[in-house]
Amino acid sequence: MLRWIDVIKYAKYSNPEPHLRVEKTEREWQQQLTPKQYQILRLKGTESPYRNAYCKSYEPGVYVCAGCGTPLFNSTEKYHAISGWPSFTQPISKGAIKYLFDDSHRMQRIEVQCNACDGHLGHVFQDGPEPSGLRYCINSESMLRLENTTEAIGDKA
Repeated sequence: MLRWIDVIKYAKYSNPEPHLRVEKTEREWQQQLTPKQYQILRLKGTESPYRNAYCKSYEPGVYVCAGCGTPLFNSTEKYHAISGWPSFTQPISKGAIKYLFDDSHRMQRIEVQCNACDGHLGHVFQDGPEPSGLRYCINSESMLRLENTTEAIGDKA
């Protein structure tokens, strides 16, 4: 189980190795992604709170990166954080997420990206429920939920 100290170490020193790397040109990303997905995943945008696909959705499945299909979160780790965005307590595997310090907008946060394609997902905070205390606050547009989890099972973090 990842804890806040692990997140800080990854952001400061070195992120876990990704399971695979996906690299495309910006033109290829623009052709593949919807305009909203491109705005969030490639330009680090943020969608409106509460008005997004997965904020109030709790169906079982695995959430994968909308850019490259990498498994990111299991629905069993999703909870209602009243933040306006889908929230998770743990990634599906240690190598799924990349952590970066983000000092934009006069805030100090830790950005989370897909570790395979560097797509912006959202941020992680230390105000989540126990036992980890983590809250991964993720843009719905950066993910797709797969119902057939046999295609997207990662190792536990």
